[in-house]
Amino acid sequence: MHGLFQFLESNPYILLFLVVGLAVGVGRVSLRGYGLGMVASAIVVGCGLSAWAAANGVALKLDDFTKSLFYYLFMYGVGLRVGPSFLNSLNRDAIAYTILAVVSCVVGGAIVVAGAVLLDLPQGVAGGMLAGSQTMSAAIGSAEQAITSGAVALRPGTSVEDVSAMIALSYGITYIWGTVGIILICKYLPRWWGMDARALAREYEAEHGVNNVDEAGLTAYRPTTARAYRLDNDSVAGLSVHDFRQRYPMYRVANIRRAGQNLGADPELVMRLGDIVVLGGPLGEMTDRMGLIGPEVADSAALTVPLDQGTILLTHPEAVGRQLGDYARSDLAGQIQLTAIERGGHPVPIGTQTRLKRGDLLSVIGSKAALSRASALLGPLARPSTATDLLTLCAGMILGFLIGLIQFPAFGSNVGLGNAGGLLLSGIIVSALVSRLRYFGNTPNAARNILEDMGLVVFVAIVGVNSGGALVTQLNGTLALSIFIIGFLACSVPPFIVWVLGLYLFRIHPVLLMGATAGARSHSGPAREAAAEAGSSVPWLGFPVGYAVSGVLLTVGGYFVMLFTG
Repeated sequence: MHGLFQFLESNPYILLFLVVGLAVGVGRVSLRGYGLGMVASAIVVGCGLSAWAAANGVALKLDDFTKSLFYYLFMYGVGLRVGPSFLNSLNRDAIAYTILAVVSCVVGGAIVVAGAVLLDLPQGVAGGMLAGSQTMSAAIGSAEQAITSGAVALRPGTSVEDVSAMIALSYGITYIWGTVGIILICKYLPRWWGMDARALAREYEAEHGVNNVDEAGLTAYRPTTARAYRLDNDSVAGLSVHDFRQRYPMYRVANIRRAGQNLGADPELVMRLGDIVVLGGPLGEMTDRMGLIGPEVADSAALTVPLDQGTILLTHPEAVGRQLGDYARSDLAGQIQLTAIERGGHPVPIGTQTRLKRGDLLSVIGSKAALSRASALLGPLARPSTATDLLTLCAGMILGFLIGLIQFPAFGSNVGLGNAGGLLLSGIIVSALVSRLRYFGNTPNAARNILEDMGLVVFVAIVGVNSGGALVTQLNGTLALSIFIIGFLACSVPPFIVWVLGLYLFRIHPVLLMGATAGARSHSGPAREAAAEAGSSVPWLGFPVGYAVSGVLLTVGGYFVMLFTG
């Protein structure tokens, strides 16, 4: 083994991607649906491999520049992702969810700081405990930034490697319960309060006209259809498409073909005798009124309606806060199909009472003209694209580094956001500008996910490799038990406080509150389990705002718990 470790020492890139590859593989292993995930696995694999090498007389170490670069890319990616939802949290409707997220982060951080100070734990433990107990791996980076930037002075006899090792150690000890604990708590909170989450979810769906997106699947059944008819009914001839829609709201005119030409379905277009009219609507309605237009015809040219697709970013002030049902009788309802709503990176159930929020992403299909009209009413339209605007990426990164240079006096020294915090803020700013300037800086979800996933797992893997050797000399049973107990409390106490405040102070619906509790911890796993417990996707409605707010607070939280614990 000594020869293998020497080979890895002299080939750091092979070492890096070996650790990353092993972490991804280990992260996929689960026991009854629970696993470490690739990020936690990266620090376990990195530390374990490095400690094994140290036992064989080889010190494995990876480049700090590479570590910082990938972490900075990750932070910028987080800013791009949470930007729209974070801005949504600033409006009046989201204030309750925002407060719950802030309370959760503050309580968790306070428990970590109090425990580290009272038990006089080694420097670095507080940052790792926050990251692990709150399952926010990004806090590892901000905790390290507090040391490497000089904002927190090293204690006598302590090296940077020692602090990094303690961050990694405390993160690993607290992460497992931090993950499993919050999932179990979010899932069973309604039961502990004597509530039936499944029944409450069904009542909410029926009351608010919400479809359960988790029940969607590929089947042969199609609730709507399109058919072509030759117009020979005098009572319909002479009506505009708009007037026909008002008289027969169950139908949608998809196309009119006249004299061999497809005219589309402009609301002002008047139907004439002999036109081939393509109607769309519910399957039952289409068969109930067979003679409304005239005889059905197999006109493939009329039925071949060119469709466009795209994603609308909801920004129009008149659309923000409106329910989908408000558009049911509008001309827009007859011309486009809304296939999905995404809020804060997560799906939102579609129903007549689903209320639109600024920053929502609406996936739509329809004619090009219809999508243009929808864009004018709702917000900028982006058509599918795999291209990434690298110029905007570079500008955003530079802006983040410039913001990180800004400092102000506090805690007896000069304090600033640092590079990581600056890039997080820069990502939020860029995503806000992009949402208002028609996607000038296009960054597809796949590209953003690469920034986040690869950035974080590489960073954590390097932390693990560089810390593993020092862990052997610092780990002991008493320290590990102290870290676990504090992490257990920091994980378990905040969600109960959030639940009680949300239920009794803010009067949030219990099923929505399940998602809000998960969002306050910025962890999608508990939201998935809450949706499974409720048999509904309704918990996701309460998730996005808290997810964005807590994601930002916990990410920078590692920096501040290091400041408070010294």
